[in-house]
Amino acid sequence: MSEPTTLDRPNALDRYFRITARGSTLSREIRGGLTTFVAMSYIVLLNPLILGAAADSTGATLTTTQLTTATALSAGVMTVLMGVVGNAPLAMAAGLGVIPVVAFTIAPAMTWPQAFGLVVLEGLAIVVLAASGVRQRIIRAIPEPLKVALTVGIGLYIALVGLVSAGFVTRKPDAADTTVPVQLGSDGNLTGWPVALFCVTVLLMIVLVTRQVPGAILISIATGTVLSLGVQALWPLPEQQWGVVTPELPDSVISAPDLSLLGHVDLFGGFGSAGAVACAAFLFTLILSGFFDAMGTITSVSREAGLSSPDGDGTDVPGMGRILVVDGIGAVAGGFSGSSPNTVFLESAAGVGEGARTGFASVITGLLFAATTLFTPLAAVVPAQAAAPALVLVGGMMMAQCRHIPWQDQSYVLPVFLTVAVIPFTYSITNGIGAGLIAYCAIRICQGKAGELGGLLIALAGVFALYFGIAGIEALFG
Repeated sequence: MSEPTTLDRPNALDRYFRITARGSTLSREIRGGLTTFVAMSYIVLLNPLILGAAADSTGATLTTTQLTTATALSAGVMTVLMGVVGNAPLAMAAGLGVIPVVAFTIAPAMTWPQAFGLVVLEGLAIVVLAASGVRQRIIRAIPEPLKVALTVGIGLYIALVGLVSAGFVTRKPDAADTTVPVQLGSDGNLTGWPVALFCVTVLLMIVLVTRQVPGAILISIATGTVLSLGVQALWPLPEQQWGVVTPELPDSVISAPDLSLLGHVDLFGGFGSAGAVACAAFLFTLILSGFFDAMGTITSVSREAGLSSPDGDGTDVPGMGRILVVDGIGAVAGGFSGSSPNTVFLESAAGVGEGARTGFASVITGLLFAATTLFTPLAAVVPAQAAAPALVLVGGMMMAQCRHIPWQDQSYVLPVFLTVAVIPFTYSITNGIGAGLIAYCAIRICQGKAGELGGLLIALAGVFALYFGIAGIEALFG
């Protein structure tokens, strides 16, 4: 018997990932994996930007280096796992739609370890829901217009976070005694180099995305960062004008990963800090946001890759059960690493457009994410004015979902409006979902159509009613 040659190794790889069977090649998979990484690597900058701007109940904040390592590490591990287990060209990273929930809704009510503990619990719940089939039942219980409203509201929320982070929008001090709570710039006008660089970067990003330039978001962030470095070198500005990060070159490009957040989770401490009802609402919000986004992304990208029927509901994707379980594990990994819940990214479609059809492309993307943990000093150079335009752009793109809302149906108009408006106005996705669900159930009951709601939806509305009234209930009963 002859010795195996090196040509046998690609064959084994081909058989495991079914590269040839799905009409792809090794070079296409590698190119697709690289393209996906370039398209979504901006999350390594944005997740630290958002989480780093928040403080927990004790006033503690997290550093850019800590968060960059956690973001890149969890994205790398989970994307490789998705490729090996799910065998799908789907990359995973911290979900942009749920990062503000962790930063501005959950963390202020408890400590960071307790907040990350809730993220782990969310992931475990999604795994159970995926394995039991309950996940699909909950998805079907929420009316489609309210699901769309959730996406639109999160888009506005993300955009507002970006505008505030860049200093384009600021809050007027309460001492001003004004009826307008926010204003343009720091004094009603756009002044200073940082805001000017934000405007230039966001316009560049819009142009590149409109022209469908690969890696448009990353190119724009890099350009904005280079310009900010030049401005700071020529005309040094005080740190407070830039915000969280002042653009200055680091002493070294490569450093050891900062793993200080790894494993620092408190699973159930948050229930004592924030209360059982509030934590239940937080968990529900994380789960709702997480698995709706994932289901939509998985089905749409899979159709693009030819892995499911173009006229089906997406449930015929090969290995769908494994894919959904890995998606749930991604949230667990996000919390355990000290980051936000990981989920499947729509930018995976960029790699599919380059020919990716199997999980081997995801393995390539994951390895590239893992490699970025060695370059965390570079992330500490990027100011909010260079990274925040991506939040504005993504938020604007999420607004496009408005076209799917049946505005002619009066039973949906106000619930949808409340969901979309309350989320950014209160800086809370939980509040928006609750307001929309309660209003929808109230309208249906008054219309004599309570039977159309179902017990599950009424129960969810009841939970949110308790959530909104918890302070009054505590005061009434001591």
